Amino acid sequence: MGKAKSIVLVVMIVLLIGGFYFYISNFKESNKETVVTEVQDVLLRNLDTNYPPTPRELLKYYSDVIKCAYNEKYTSEQFEQMADKLLELYDSELAENNPRDQYIKELQKAVEEFHNSGSSIVSYTTSSSTDVNEYIDQGRQCASLYCTYSIKRGTDYVSSKQIFILRKDAETGHWKILGFDIIEPQE
Repeated sequence: MGKAKSIVLVVMIVLLIGGFYFYISNFKESNKETVVTEVQDVLLRNLDTNYPPTPRELLKYYSDVIKCAYNEKYTSEQFEQMADKLLELYDSELAENNPRDQYIKELQKAVEEFHNSGSSIVSYTTSSSTDVNEYIDQGRQCASLYCTYSIKRGTDYVSSKQIFILRKDAETGHWKILGFDIIEPQE
């Protein structure tokens, strides 16, 4: 009877170890996180429910989308979705001057030229909250702020400073991009 108890005990230990291994294997499988790409991350933002609340936050989201469009790999459908996100951030005047189909073609051309030059956007820096200049123009609330993009071209690094003019939408209260321009460095 002692030998039978030993065999049963060994079988029970093997089953316990096998069961524990099976549990741990399945537990790890179920807890694996889904990796979201940067492109998916900017596209997942619902601007109807999660619109950037300040001029600075608007510019940060805009720059995240631009950085993805100029740096990441994506499908043509994702590219169009990024262009649509950018158009949603534009003031109605700017959006009217950039019809969707024309805007997508021009953005695609700019991205291709950027890639062909061997460039990539490394990072960006927006104005601090205290450096946002808010003012009233023709009875509408406006703001101006800067964004500096660090760009790598081959082995060189350059920066591109841009000024953005935003206007608060009268209906939604959301800040929208009215215009922007590159500031040429002073020599």
